[in-house]
Amino acid sequence: MHGEPAEHQFLLATLPPSPGQRRLALGIVLTLLVVFVITAPFRAIQLPQSSAFITVVQTVLFVNDLITANLLFAQFSILRRHAFLALATGYLFTALVSIPYALTFPGSFAPMGLLGAGYQTAGWIYLFWYSGLPLAVIAYALLKESDRTTGAFYGSTRTAIGLSVAAVLAVGCGLTWVAIAGDDVLPWLFLDPIRISPFGQFVSGVLALLSALALALLWVRRRSVLDLWLMVVICAWLLQIAFFVLLTALRFSLAFYTSRVYALITASIVLLLLLSETTTLYTRLARSIFMQRRERDGRVMNLNAVSASIAHELSQPLGAMTANAGAALEWLAKNPPNIDKARSSVERIASDGHRASDVIASLRALIQKDVSQKRLLDVNTLTQEVLAIEREELQRHRVAVTLELADTITPVLSDRLQLHQVILNLIRNAAEAMNHVTGRARVLRVRTETHGSGVLITIEDSGTGIDSNIVDQIFDPFFTTKSHGMGLGLWICRTIIENHNGQLMVSPGVDHGSVFQVVLPGGQAGGG
Repeated sequence: MHGEPAEHQFLLATLPPSPGQRRLALGIVLTLLVVFVITAPFRAIQLPQSSAFITVVQTVLFVNDLITANLLFAQFSILRRHAFLALATGYLFTALVSIPYALTFPGSFAPMGLLGAGYQTAGWIYLFWYSGLPLAVIAYALLKESDRTTGAFYGSTRTAIGLSVAAVLAVGCGLTWVAIAGDDVLPWLFLDPIRISPFGQFVSGVLALLSALALALLWVRRRSVLDLWLMVVICAWLLQIAFFVLLTALRFSLAFYTSRVYALITASIVLLLLLSETTTLYTRLARSIFMQRRERDGRVMNLNAVSASIAHELSQPLGAMTANAGAALEWLAKNPPNIDKARSSVERIASDGHRASDVIASLRALIQKDVSQKRLLDVNTLTQEVLAIEREELQRHRVAVTLELADTITPVLSDRLQLHQVILNLIRNAAEAMNHVTGRARVLRVRTETHGSGVLITIEDSGTGIDSNIVDQIFDPFFTTKSHGMGLGLWICRTIIENHNGQLMVSPGVDHGSVFQVVLPGGQAGGG
């Protein structure tokens, strides 16, 4: 997933599942299988008909699936991937179709159900209902791969979601009408209000195969937390069909009620886990961003203090140099010139020049840290943190970020704040370099990779590039091409990297822009 923009890698639809999540999902599936095996010998036992049970279960399923659809539509709005739109639409379909199923189920609200339903109506709506999610999951699994090559959805997400909702309403109402109006025309799914016909079992077998196909596609293309829990849902979906329809074929049997409990528990667990994971993730991310912004504000305050100190300290030697230069000119202008006095003024100018040089040296001392403050750091994690902080700023500049992180990366011994500042400064410079770009995409490419025994960080922009005549000067202190710049940013960056026994280099981009590369030794970066 290293091709995903950095901010997308904080989402459940793109985050890989942890070992604990895999174990929990496996535990749920095994529990469902154990219940299946234990209750299988008693599956045909007839229990009392309970219309309230069906109504309650369908209501809970409606609410759960509707909330899940909303969460998935939110993922689509952020990621802009067609796959998530298809999946969200499927969940919305299952939520809405569960309403006419409950209304037309015999005995729930009327002996034959409402809406003019017959014996076959609820059965056909059940088939439509149970085909929606497997079809949506199949579309999701297939579109996931095509989205990686065709790219993001560039239209209006609100319009796309609105059209999806309208389509689901139209299809759901149309299928409900077909099931009601065609009660006497459609093939019989039930021999009587309780027994399912052989044709009903056959069609249910097709549904089971459809669910098995969806499960197989998810297994082959599984990558994210969302994929993991979708597999749990489809496993339960498959067990419901197999247990109730294929093995029992009797309404109001133990298998009938157990299959409804399967649906209820599984839908609730998946929804709760999605909500829990989402809440935990965003709480962690918000706390991290808050801490980083506080650190950044602290660094800005320190920089302001340092700038004021530099201005104050430099004003004194520079003022003295100006005064002594004027005095030297006056002594030389006398007739005859007073050479000794002029020499004395020039000597004071040289002394003041050394004082100014000492001020610059003190700035270097400020950014140097003792080696004891350096720790082993994961460059991938630090890069993601910086991009998360700069997300809004990059969006404001209309910059698309492509993040390519090495699967395994050597830790570097570094001062976290210093290396954070270097990456942040280079990313900001890259974004500013693309401010005036028109006619092509503004793309920021950030890549990490192993470099010998160390690490290479590459930051590439599609801006206007750096004039070849000044490329050798851009790391010099106080050299800047910005009207508002101090000319210290790149110099400080190179100083920090050199203090870590590394290198900071720049080269032209392949087609446009510039490429900045940071080379750091792995685990042995000295303090200089």
